[in-house]
Amino acid sequence: MARHKRTSVRKPVYLVDTTLREGEQTPGVAFTIDQKLEIARKLDEAGIDMIEAGHPAVAPDIEKAVKLIAKQGFEAEIIGHCRAVKSDIEKAAECEVDRIAIFYGVSDIHLKYKHKVTREEALQIIAEHVEFAKSHGVKVRFTAEDASRTDIDFLIQVVKTARDAGADRVSIADTVGILTPFKAKELFKKIKSEVPNIELDIHAHNDLGMAVANSLAAFEGGASAIHVTVNGIGERCGIASLQEVAVALKVHYNIDTVDLKKIVELSKLVEKYTGIVLPPHAPVVGDNAFTHKAGVHVAGVLSNPQTYEPYPPELIGRTRDWVIDKYTGKKAVKARLERLGIEVSDQELEIIVRKIKEKSSTRSWRDEDLLELVEEVTGRRVLLKPPENLEALVWVKCESNIYTTSIARRIASIPGVVEVMEVTGEYDIIVKISVKDQQELNNIVETIREVKGVQSTHTQLILKKL
Repeated sequence: MARHKRTSVRKPVYLVDTTLREGEQTPGVAFTIDQKLEIARKLDEAGIDMIEAGHPAVAPDIEKAVKLIAKQGFEAEIIGHCRAVKSDIEKAAECEVDRIAIFYGVSDIHLKYKHKVTREEALQIIAEHVEFAKSHGVKVRFTAEDASRTDIDFLIQVVKTARDAGADRVSIADTVGILTPFKAKELFKKIKSEVPNIELDIHAHNDLGMAVANSLAAFEGGASAIHVTVNGIGERCGIASLQEVAVALKVHYNIDTVDLKKIVELSKLVEKYTGIVLPPHAPVVGDNAFTHKAGVHVAGVLSNPQTYEPYPPELIGRTRDWVIDKYTGKKAVKARLERLGIEVSDQELEIIVRKIKEKSSTRSWRDEDLLELVEEVTGRRVLLKPPENLEALVWVKCESNIYTTSIARRIASIPGVVEVMEVTGEYDIIVKISVKDQQELNNIVETIREVKGVQSTHTQLILKKL
């Protein structure tokens, strides 16, 4: 049985995630059914309002995925995507989605070269297919494809036609990303003034890098739903990014849309399944989003993070950091050393900073490199402050006459062991350990070695997880 839908609650703006439909149209991307279900589940857990699950008529696996997602009882509204074709609509209805979304190109260039129909014929087709979808007892959204290049008077006719035929939402698609924020806001204000009793979506493509800005401007003009994908994937240059839109709505308008602490996890999941790795400078989720470099920047952030951060990293479950290199000032180096539990005099600090700047070819100094430099300058051995927690992998080789699974089960019962895997190769078992300190790790490794049938072990500390 379906749970309560988030869209039954009136909000300033809804987010419509179309990672599974628009996102899969990214060149080189093809999700498996299991991957789609996992992404949909994570989106629902994050609090997304609507999930466009796919276009069922495209391929059998898409139809199967849409049906499966629709049966999960998610709180998000599940949408099936269709052309203005009755067989498409019937297939979507058979998937038991909450809403059918019909799209049709309405610009003169689409009518002439793609559909080969007149404006009057296009209006008849839109009305007929919206009515047909509505007859299946579901909510209906009509998407005016290439709306941003459509004559405004005809576009208003399109919106009215869809509304009168039974659509409760009309999506205004900036299909080739040609809008500017000013034009987007004015376009939506015009449509709302002419057709006040219809809810409007913005579907903004990113061909000129303005998808997020255009989406926010459309919201200011009257849009009540913004289409997004995780990591901004989609046709060509993609569409507005979920993480950027969600954070921008919070920062600029204080509107809560999703659980912001879940968007980094979502981003990494989609990155993994698409194979499309985000650049370090990607907004919100990129590795450099909260990493500062210039000395004056770091000094400012150490004094008050608001000097160089538009919002705190804690808002999305992240932390700030800074780079140590030739741009670094004394405050940055001192703060890094203090974080490592190392104290130096003012004179020693001066020398350390000077030597860092002299080695201008070094892109960045790792903590280990910095430790060596401190020892060189001070002439004394210093120890890094022990980390607050450790994770490690222990590779276990078993004696040949012992049943491996029995050893794995014994190891799994040891406190601090979080995962045990039997594997092929030189070693027989891999053990993942999470502990507070080095001493606790040593104790667990010794306990593993004492298990009957364990021949040898090899331990690796986990330095970083991506």
